[in-house]
Parts: sequence; C-alpha cells; structure tokens
Amino acid sequence: MVLELGRIPVKEIAWGRKTLLEGAVLRVHREELIEKTKGDDPRITSVKAHIARPGESVRILPVKDVIEPRVKVEGKGGIFPGLISGVETVGSGRTHALQGCAVVTAGQVVGVQEGLIDMSGPGARYSAFSKTLNVVLAINVKHSISRHEHEEALRLAGLRAAVYLGEAGRSVKPIDVDRFEVYPLFKPKEDSNDLPGIAYVYMLLSQGLLHDTYLYGQNAASLLPTLIMGTEAMDGAIVSGNCVSACDKNTTYHHQNNPVIRELFKRDGIDLRFLGTVISNCNVTLRDKMGSAQYGVKLVELLGADGAVITKEGFGNPDADAMMYCAGLEEKGIRTVMITDEFAGIDGASQSLADTTPQADAVVSTGNANERISLPPMDKVIGDIRIIERMAGGQSGSLSREGITVELQAILGAANELGFELLSARGE
Repeated sequence: MVLELGRIPVKEIAWGRKTLLEGAVLRVHREELIEKTKGDDPRITSVKAHIARPGESVRILPVKDVIEPRVKVEGKGGIFPGLISGVETVGSGRTHALQGCAVVTAGQVVGVQEGLIDMSGPGARYSAFSKTLNVVLAINVKHSISRHEHEEALRLAGLRAAVYLGEAGRSVKPIDVDRFEVYPLFKPKEDSNDLPGIAYVYMLLSQGLLHDTYLYGQNAASLLPTLIMGTEAMDGAIVSGNCVSACDKNTTYHHQNNPVIRELFKRDGIDLRFLGTVISNCNVTLRDKMGSAQYGVKLVELLGADGAVITKEGFGNPDADAMMYCAGLEEKGIRTVMITDEFAGIDGASQSLADTTPQADAVVSTGNANERISLPPMDKVIGDIRIIERMAGGQSGSLSREGITVELQAILGAANELGFELLSARGE
C-alpha cells in the first residue's frame, strides 16, 4: 500500500472574505472558522481566533493541542478517523498537508500540565511551533462541565478547525509529493532481504487523568499493543488527548509528522528493512505494564526484527514501561535504541529517569527538562499569563515585571521524545 503526502507550503496567513489558498497565502474567513470550530457542541461558550506569526512578540498559554491542517483527496477514509470522519482504515491514497501552518487550541486551562509557545525571544528556539504560522483558537467552555468533558470539547474543536482549513488544499497542486510504500512482511522491498529488520515501538501515553491518546477514536488505555502501518499515523489515526507536561507532550501535529517513522521509511531498503510499527500504551498498574510489554515484545519478535527503536511520552511512570520493553526485547536478542528526555534537576545532577535496566545501553537523550530559563514579557498574550504559576515547570513567583522564569518543561515540545527538537545531552 502507498500513501502519497503532498506538501503545500503556506508562507502567510491573513483574514479574508473566504477561506482559500492564494499562492502561498492562506486566507481565512474568521467568522466561518469560528462556527466550524464550535460545531454543534453546547459545551463551548465562545471562541476567539487569532493569528500568531514567527518573530512576533506573542506568548500563547495554556496550549492544549497543535494540529496540522490536512485533507484526504484520494483513497479510503478521512482525516482523524473515528473522531471527525468514519472509522475506515487510513494510511493509503493521497493526502495534502498545509505545511508551515498549524491550528493551536488554547483558552481556559484544562490541566496544570499544559504549556506555552513564545513566537519570539529566547523561548522560541525551544519549540518548533514558534516557527509555524499559527491560527490560535482561544476556547471557553461552560464552567459546569467536568475536566474530561472540557478536554474532549477542545480536542474535537481543534480537529474540526484543522479539517476546515485543510479543505483549502484539496484542489491545489502540491509543490512536491512524498511517497511512502508499505511492503507485506514476507514480500520486502526488492534486494533488501539481507538488511537488518527494524521495528518501531511507539508508546502512547494513556494513564487517564487527562493523560490520554486516541487511535481511530479509541482511548489507547484499553488497547493491547497493536501493529499499524506508519502511514496511518501520518493520516491522522493518532490524536492527542493529553494534558501532560508540555515539554515532552506529543501533540497531534507531532503524530502527523513523526520524524522516527519518516526516517525509517527513508532508510527502508537502503540500510534497513522497516518491518512495522507496534503501538503500545503506558499503563498505571504494574500488572498492566508487564502484560502490555510482554505482548508488545511478542509482536516485535513475530515480525522477525533484528532491532527496534522505542519512543515514549511523558516521564516518571512511563519510564518503567519503556524499560520493560527494552529488557524484554534485548533478552530476545533484538537490539534496541531508546529515545527519552531527562528530568535531572535544575543542576543536572539528579537521577534523570525513574527506572532503568542494564539492557538500556543505547539511549538517545532529548535534553534535561528541569533546566530553567527566563523569558521576557511579550506585547501580546493569547490566553492567561497568570496561570503560569500553576503550570508544570512554573511555580509561585515565576511571574514578575521582568517576565517569567520557568523550567523548560513548560515550553511546548522543548524535550519532545520523538526527537522533534534540537536539545540533547551526553554523559561525560
């Protein structure tokens, strides 16, 4: 099966009388966007739409999710199956992506582990979303609803907005088209049989308490480890429902543009065989952690893998799940590489992971999320600056006339464990 992903670059966003692409300019009918965002959800009381451009003196917080606008132009299914479209399996056909822009959902805080995006200043270098043209939706909901209803309302609203904007690229010719082919397991790419087979273990945070991820609309917490095509993630099959620490949160945008999947496809048939992607959840109880890890290791072994790449989301509790995978795979003779961030204290001297195993001898760090940074005031704040003192990475006294002082964990994507950003660390 083949997925063609057409790239349509967006160089500017402006409000207009109609939503359409004029060259590299995305013009957006603001009132229509707001109506599409609200949908018929009675839980949403108001939506305000803003544009935030790279280099502007703008701070966005609290950020719930980031989504890349896309449209399915050929093949079965639609964008965000199980939530916005039907439940048909995606990952083949043709999809157009409006690259260089994003939908950002913000507004009332859902959980204390949401984060911020600075469009300029020292904080901008730590988040890829300071470099995208952002349509920011500040969404308010009824105070009487639960936090889980609040999360769901914002999650679906952001997806509706991204689908609405993505339609602008339906009839536009992409600047180029990337082609991703999934080969049957026993019919690999020609002349690649002698290459090592690599599987990807893609851990999705799914611990409840607003730490949730959705696969085809189903909460991953209830799923056994599952084999999917990497192209399904590109086609919107995985959606973030997380209010986990912002630095290593996988937004929906991260899932759509997973760099590990892209790199494995890029190298398939050159120096490795990309065998498949095993989706796994991160559980709460020791019994469930052991059960998922053992089942997931079995799937990787059945694929005939020589090696595996493991990524996770979040820190602390998920460290144990990842280490169980690493130990289980290594015991089967399957060499593993793990990508993780660190929480090593503000001085970098503390134990950086909550769990370890001797088999984890090939670990790529995406940086220390406890490192502190001072961020100057911005001319415009979309959201509520006062909540910085209640957010993970902030503390009482973080806000002052000179700006804010926070740990990197407050910045969205700063230590993303898919390797999306530039931070790293090494032992001496």
